[in-house]
Amino acid sequence: MTLTGLSLAYLRDRALTTALNVLLIALAVGAMVTLLLFSSQLQNRFARDAQGIDLVVGAKGSPMQLILSSVLHVDVPTGNVPLETLARLRANPMVAEAIPLALGDNFRGHRIVGTEPAYARRYDAGLAAGRMFAAPMEAVLGAEVAETTGAGLGQRFTGSHGLAGDGGGHEHEAQPFTVVGVLRPTGTVLDRLILTPVASVWDVHGIARPEEADAGEAHGHEHDHAHDHAGEGGEAAHAEAPPAEVTAILVRYRTPMAAIRLPEQINDEPGLQAAVPALEITRLFQLVGVGVDALRALAVVLLVSGGLSIFVALYTALRQREGDMAMLRVIGSSRRAIFGQAVLEGVLLAAAGAVVGVLLGHAITAAAAAAFPQLRDVGLSALRFHPGEAWIVLAAVAVGAVAALIPALRVFRVDLADTLARA
Repeated sequence: MTLTGLSLAYLRDRALTTALNVLLIALAVGAMVTLLLFSSQLQNRFARDAQGIDLVVGAKGSPMQLILSSVLHVDVPTGNVPLETLARLRANPMVAEAIPLALGDNFRGHRIVGTEPAYARRYDAGLAAGRMFAAPMEAVLGAEVAETTGAGLGQRFTGSHGLAGDGGGHEHEAQPFTVVGVLRPTGTVLDRLILTPVASVWDVHGIARPEEADAGEAHGHEHDHAHDHAGEGGEAAHAEAPPAEVTAILVRYRTPMAAIRLPEQINDEPGLQAAVPALEITRLFQLVGVGVDALRALAVVLLVSGGLSIFVALYTALRQREGDMAMLRVIGSSRRAIFGQAVLEGVLLAAAGAVVGVLLGHAITAAAAAAFPQLRDVGLSALRFHPGEAWIVLAAVAVGAVAALIPALRVFRVDLADTLARA
């Protein structure tokens, strides 16, 4: 039997102790892998979702809520802003691009976003089929939307009021959308959105488009005298439609000076606020980072505890196996070979725990993504592996090797003649 086979035989002989040591290492590695997957994937996804967006303009409220709702699409909006704000931003010499977003409805849990083709270009999104929307009530599906709903070109669907697909929202059956395009996967928030012109959102909610409102106002002035006799019933019938608004505006700066002056100008306006995605996402991870650091420290403690457990188990086992070591010497094994066999036991324990821990970490990530749709929506996936996982495995194996070194040194202190005499 080889020394490796002998190590495995000794581990099988102490099955319960072996299983407990493997479990302790696995818990530590699993926690580290889970934290690594959460932090790395969410940071990368948030960075991709916010690429090319210098500023978000929305209604007064929480800046972080504005970023979560309009950039990451995982929260409810803070409100609406007047359409005139969009025109003023586009006329501002410090602004290179201003893209409107109009939210409010969903289709099977996927948000319907009223916007412009420039929004898709911001993420370098290409078409997998069809074309980009060109008229109200035309829709372009993100890759994930097309996959999960099974919708294809030419299919008609109706949106439900609200941003969550809980089935509680009123369906706008009188205003169906028609699918005219499907986007290629981008690995960004775009994959789970349905894009349509802003005018589609206005039409669905009975909001007059700006040109229609202007025409209606002019028509009303010409015929005011003809409706004076209509009374209260006539006034109700001709009540003004809600004003045309958008939910948020995504801004890209033209000059570096805009980063200093533009947010301050917007925040000084009543009812408006400006939020910087980079700052708010950094602040979000700083808030979450305290808990992540605490969990990471706990995982390190578990890993050290696993190393101590391996040390105690091997120290006890080698004391009980002094006779075996003496017999191995008699049949020709060197002290170095026996020492290596003892260290190998610790390495095998740690390696087994590390492998189980990696699988456990990915299983926890999969369970979290399944239990919390918000995590899945922001791109958390158990199918992605991070290069840092290899370093975690190596660290666990190193802990096992170090923990086995001191017990293994007993090999050099065993007196062959004395041990055989006692046996």
